[in-house]
Amino acid sequence: MKKTLNLVLRPEEAFDEAQFEAAVLKRAKVVDSTAQVRALKRSIDARSKNVKVNVQALVSVQEELPPVISYQRDYPNVKNAEPVIIVGFGPAGMFAALRCVELGFKPIVIERGSDVRNRRRDLAAINKEQTVNPESNYCFGEGGAGTYSDGKLYTRSKKRGDIQKSLEILVAHGATDQILVDSHPHIGTNKLPKVVQEIRESILGAGGEIHFDTKVTDFVLDGDEMKGVVLGDGTKLTGLGVILATGHSARDIFHLLHQKQVFIEAKPFALGVRIEHPQALIDKIQYHCETDRGPWLPASSYALVHQTYFDNKQRGVFSFCMCPGGFIVPAATAPGEVVVNGMSPSRRDSKFANSGIVTAIELEDLKAYEKFGSLAGLAFQQEVEQRACNVAGGTQVAPAQRMVDFVQNKVSGSLNDTSYQPGLASVSMNEVLPDFVHERLRKAFKAFGKKMNGYYTNEAQIVGVESRTSSPVRIPRDRETCEHVQIKRLFPCGEGAGYAGGILSAAMDGEKCADALISLYKKA
Repeated sequence: MKKTLNLVLRPEEAFDEAQFEAAVLKRAKVVDSTAQVRALKRSIDARSKNVKVNVQALVSVQEELPPVISYQRDYPNVKNAEPVIIVGFGPAGMFAALRCVELGFKPIVIERGSDVRNRRRDLAAINKEQTVNPESNYCFGEGGAGTYSDGKLYTRSKKRGDIQKSLEILVAHGATDQILVDSHPHIGTNKLPKVVQEIRESILGAGGEIHFDTKVTDFVLDGDEMKGVVLGDGTKLTGLGVILATGHSARDIFHLLHQKQVFIEAKPFALGVRIEHPQALIDKIQYHCETDRGPWLPASSYALVHQTYFDNKQRGVFSFCMCPGGFIVPAATAPGEVVVNGMSPSRRDSKFANSGIVTAIELEDLKAYEKFGSLAGLAFQQEVEQRACNVAGGTQVAPAQRMVDFVQNKVSGSLNDTSYQPGLASVSMNEVLPDFVHERLRKAFKAFGKKMNGYYTNEAQIVGVESRTSSPVRIPRDRETCEHVQIKRLFPCGEGAGYAGGILSAAMDGEKCADALISLYKKA
């Protein structure tokens, strides 16, 4: 017999395995010693002073529980199958490659950055020596920007693909099965590299190819068809089609498409700063606790949005990629620019909470950059990043200002401790951000302080700049077929093409593009 229950539990009952089992069996009025219990869904409700956890649980009596996942790493051998070229090995490229294997096609993946093991050295060089490798960094390399991130897997993209399957693929490759349970699942930056490696092994084991430290420098175009790509050493690779999954920071690819007169267009994105609070302060606000959150509750997060007006234009300011118990990291992809991002380990046990606080950048805000055409947003983004670098001293030291000081237009006399390893320089962020950005942020921070009592404080500081929220360029594709609107056999994919906004949405978009390409062009 199996029975599903919806329960409201105390945190210790929800997160301690023994207490959870006892609580569920008690509510189910089951006394059979052979009974088994499993959490199916779990979400925290912190709206009242006494935090509760909503749990959906499955109880099985005298019957085995079903397998946690149905997905199996059982792939056909595609070593001699027809190839599909995939550019980029972030979430979109990885899942596109796995889908090609499932469908009996051979993925040939080109990744400009290093594998996760060698990539660690490049990340250490950024943090300790402030040396940016333009090919291998926090954005480029095996697993893309997602590998060294919080590993957040929440998505609103319900129509994009099979969310359950995508999560099960990650579990099958070593992710915790709790990502199937939690309402806002995450894996953690310390666990993601192993998952990424396992996905690589599945692809290689099935006969696919992955070429690290290899850069695409040209496309093989025949009229309005893309036959393949040209590598840095002159090698030409051709296949059934090309899935372009390069991520939102591959500026050279955008320039190459523009040069080749392959249609691309500027798109809105968002830009701002990353704010860092003590995690204990955010816990106190969100969990209504006097001291610490206790041993059972995870580091708390938040989501904020406020509509602002500047120069008679309305724009939203919102939190982005909030990382509880996390770190701010340098995410530049070239020397001479400063970019910041956030990440968290699986335990989310840093003493800091950080989040992007960004404002929408619409095309009408970029009139001064119209001469760059479809690359207008990219030029604006790059200019702000370079200014951030120059103002802070020309290294990976990031410009920073305490929050209240920023709002009151005062340069901070001193800065707080930070998780950002290269260090901070106290500056006026007015020198870094355009007025239509910094004025919107000022208004939003004051509003956020009213929404979260205690949030608006000089215990927090802003760090610049958070500029890689999404791609400033869209590579247009057909809504139904996912094929480029002008070039046949080219399938723009994931964040870099402007069609995804996170690990899970990019992964599902990769699968979708692989399905579409093979459906259109496989031989009968």
